[in-house]
Amino acid sequence: MVRKKVLLVASLALLASPAFADQKMELANEGKQVIGAFAKALKGELIGAMKTGGPSHAITVCNVKAPAIASEVSEDRGWIVARSSHKLRNSKNAPDEFTRATIEEFLARQDKGEKAADLAKAAIVEENNKRVFRLVKAIPTGKVCLNCHGSGEVKPDTADALMKLYPEDQARGFTLGEMRGVFTLQKVLSE
Repeated sequence: MVRKKVLLVASLALLASPAFADQKMELANEGKQVIGAFAKALKGELIGAMKTGGPSHAITVCNVKAPAIASEVSEDRGWIVARSSHKLRNSKNAPDEFTRATIEEFLARQDKGEKAADLAKAAIVEENNKRVFRLVKAIPTGKVCLNCHGSGEVKPDTADALMKLYPEDQARGFTLGEMRGVFTLQKVLSE
């Protein structure tokens, strides 16, 4: 019991140290670059699909190419890169506990007037006996996103494509600028 208390005190002292704060800031900056790489690659694919086949064609990018891009960026950068939401389109993107709690926090902050584009959270946590850096960044709804995620009427061919790929789709009803999901990253720091 005493040993656990000593470990807890030592852990808290470490977390309060300037070196820890520097490490967290470094990791947050690195994570933002990883998100940028993922977002840029995904956006490029979506724009290309929109130009060649419209929104119904872009849905295939989210279904097939987005997971492949996330895997590629994860492998290249040494991070686990994913997307999630409070209104899921794909159940494979369901949030883990940390991401779920962060999404709830972001929704509350958004309700108080914060812009989705400004919502981010970085933390070093203990998960499965490992120190893990976590970064969650909100994804604001852009103008082009409204074609498939908006609160207005979705075109019939887009609605059909969504229904085929995502029969339990909940990812609609968003307005411009509103958080429609998050990028969620993890990097294991120690085993």
